[in-house]
Amino acid sequence: MPMIRLTAPTGALTEQARATIQRDLAAVLLRWEGAPDTAFFRAQAWSYLAELPAGAQTTAEDDAPRFLVEVTVPEGALSERRKAGLVEEATQTVLSAAGLAPDDALRVWVLVHEQPDGTWGAGGSVVRHADLVALAKGQQTDA
Repeated sequence: MPMIRLTAPTGALTEQARATIQRDLAAVLLRWEGAPDTAFFRAQAWSYLAELPAGAQTTAEDDAPRFLVEVTVPEGALSERRKAGLVEEATQTVLSAAGLAPDDALRVWVLVHEQPDGTWGAGGSVVRHADLVALAKGQQTDA
């Protein structure tokens, strides 16, 4: 049950990328989480795009656009290797969507928030990581 949010200044993404970035980032997250590529798991990978108005984001140095990718996953869903892969691929996805070069990678921050087991609810019930793992093992790829 992953969730991903990209915060970016308005106009920082190309029009084409703006239309696809949420699904692109959700697919990256699901892949690194090891979730099966099924309609159920794709529907549970919520993705948000928060665009900041002009002047709402800056640094002490300049006004070049910066991007914040926040990922929330159940605790234990990502090994250190998977976190590293997720951070790298999410960064590349955002750079591409913004038409930026790999040298601009420090303009993309990725924060991984691990939700403690028993503190995530959906459908009126607490969702536990072990339940998701069992569900994933029972799902077949339908993509």
